[in-house]
Amino acid sequence: MEPVSLDNLSILYQSADFIVVNKHWDVRIDSKMWYEKLTLQSQLKHRFPELADPDTYYGFRFCHQLDFSTSGALCVALNKAAAGSAYKCFKERMVTKAYLALVRGHVQEAKLTIEYAIGKNTTEGMTHMMCIEGTEGCENPKPCQSELTVLEHGLYSGDPVSKVLLQPLTGRTHQLRVHCSAVGHPIVGDFTYSLKTDGGPFRMMLHAYYLRIPTAKELVEVSAPDPFVPALDSHWMPQQTVHRLDDLIQHLKEKSAWAEGTGSEADGPQNPEAPQEVDTPETEEQGTQCREWLAEWAPE
Repeated sequence: MEPVSLDNLSILYQSADFIVVNKHWDVRIDSKMWYEKLTLQSQLKHRFPELADPDTYYGFRFCHQLDFSTSGALCVALNKAAAGSAYKCFKERMVTKAYLALVRGHVQEAKLTIEYAIGKNTTEGMTHMMCIEGTEGCENPKPCQSELTVLEHGLYSGDPVSKVLLQPLTGRTHQLRVHCSAVGHPIVGDFTYSLKTDGGPFRMMLHAYYLRIPTAKELVEVSAPDPFVPALDSHWMPQQTVHRLDDLIQHLKEKSAWAEGTGSEADGPQNPEAPQEVDTPETEEQGTQCREWLAEWAPE
């Protein structure tokens, strides 16, 4: 991707009710800090000023979150009805997400299910981090589950790495980053969860690749272009293919379509009831409730 700027927002999908963008890495979704001028919110307002909703806390209704350092597919609802239909999909655990990542080392297992419970780190100097159950200072750990499937083994700047597909089956803050670190394969460029040792790469190598939200009105389904290919990053040199990405995504599509057709629920956490929709502008309390819901669905 090109260097981030106000006017180079990449659109993956657009309808009357939704926009899906390809979020740039190292960009916040929104910010109330005066010095942070370049956010996804400001990009959207610049590109689509007519779609900004002054009755919402952020101007746009973000259906979920991506971390500052994470790139990829992020869905924005353009009205209350669309936001409600997307929320229903999250609440009923019908949303499918899959991420691409480069992780340190060659993962020996072709597929891993990671089930460490994750809680808030209360250790002094580490309160911005999450941690796994059993770690000193880990507060209120909650059950978590992620699936890791190896795509390729190779080298990044001469060091052994694996390209993997990650699927969060629950949604906890920094879940994928914490789980990869916990199994001894931290994400390349993740300065925080490598304990400040991995600061060389130009970005953290985590990308929201596939997103499927089967709303009542339309199926929102997109794949964000894969950034982890040698043509875009010459530091990455794949050497051995373990699974084909296209095959895995096709399997996810078929599995999701089957679940939707049978009414089965995909694995995932239950969310609290959504705030009641009203015809008046959102209050500060409603904005807080919305942010709490979004935080619960920050999987990376």
